Order: sequence, then C-alpha cells, then structure tokens
Amino acid sequence: MEGNIAEMGQFIGAGLAGIGSGAAAIGVGTVAGNYLAGALRNPSAAASQTATLFIGMAFAEALGIFSFLVALLLMFAV
Repeated sequence: MEGNIAEMGQFIGAGLAGIGSGAAAIGVGTVAGNYLAGALRNPSAAASQTATLFIGMAFAEALGIFSFLVALLLMFAV
C-alpha cells in the first residue's frame, strides 16, 4: 500500500514539474513577440537587438529544460 502511494506522489510531482516546460514555451513566445513588435516599430534598431533576443530565448528555454530534468528525476531517481 505504501509503495503505491509513494509512486503516485512521484507521478504527481513529475506532472507539476512538467508545467515548467509549458511556461517556458509561453516565455519564449513572449520574448519573440516583444522583439518582433519592437523591430516593426523601429526597424533600424532591430539588428542591434538580435543578440538580446537569443539570450532571452536561451534563458527561458533553459528554465524549461531544468523543469523537465526535475520531472525526470522525480519519476526515475527518487
């Protein structure tokens, strides 16, 4: 009985940690959308902000990867 409850807790924790992957997708979309809105307002400054775009996308995606790793750890290592 206790093993089943512990396994259920692992799956619930992994599911909750997996929410971070969806949040990362929303974050990447927000970063790209704001860059596009700014680039359309001022096209001459768009080229200088491309590096900032990729850094912001990388940070947002890294958080999604970390949450995915936590979910995997909860499912298989704990």
